[in-house]
Amino acid sequence: MISPEQLSELYRQACEVDVQAFKPGNVSVYAEGHDMTVADFRTSAKVSAEPLCNPGYSLGEKIYYAVKATREAVGCNTNLGIILLCAPLIQAIAYKHSDLTLRQAVSKVINDTTIEDADWVFKAITLASPGGLGSSGDQDVNEKATVTLLEAMKIAAGKDRIALQYATDYQDIFNFAVLRYTILLSRWGDRNWAAAAVYADMLSQFTDSHVERKYGDQYSEMLAGRMAQLSEELSKTDNPEQIKPLLFSLDQELKLYGINPGTTADMIVATVLTAFLEDLNQ
Repeated sequence: MISPEQLSELYRQACEVDVQAFKPGNVSVYAEGHDMTVADFRTSAKVSAEPLCNPGYSLGEKIYYAVKATREAVGCNTNLGIILLCAPLIQAIAYKHSDLTLRQAVSKVINDTTIEDADWVFKAITLASPGGLGSSGDQDVNEKATVTLLEAMKIAAGKDRIALQYATDYQDIFNFAVLRYTILLSRWGDRNWAAAAVYADMLSQFTDSHVERKYGDQYSEMLAGRMAQLSEELSKTDNPEQIKPLLFSLDQELKLYGINPGTTADMIVATVLTAFLEDLNQ
């Protein structure tokens, strides 16, 4: 059975891959931005790991206390999406002794969520205060939950890609991102470049809900086009280092417009953590 300490280390490693990967528009060791630093993300990973991996907490408590620890440490929302996506993966490891696959275990965790879980998560989202959230006519996070966390996520799934993962048993992660990451990791032997390429692949095919909350569809077509070009260049090279000039140019362009595909970056952390946890099951 994996210990909370081992689980915590895998989570922190997945968060570190995220900052080491060159993800245009997002914060990385290559380029900071959006009033956030790499140090903020590393601190956030460190302080959120313990509550996320605390076996005594429910799913909702894991999420709330991880967000609270982050808020107290860095004073801004660096990792709400990461926490929301990683918590069910971490909770699913409790079923590792059974014959369930990781995906089946995640599905069980999500389907077993309660109204209390939803309430904890609503409080976590309010505390994190993510940009562009606004209010909702149904299950507003500023009010007390009256449905389970899964039901709340289904209501939000049409406009939030993280909620969509809950509603579809992590479809984008298991059906697309992890498979792509595994292929690229095998090809290049480098987690950071594999993660960067999956980020480009996802943005070329899926809109980013963080960007769309902020700007609507104003930049969606441009972003998909730029990332499709990047994906194509990466797919043709055996040495991703050669693509760095394009990455720097694209990063500057996106940050000039204030475009931060943060939801997709959060999905990358969940993808890498999923790959780590699936390795444990082999």
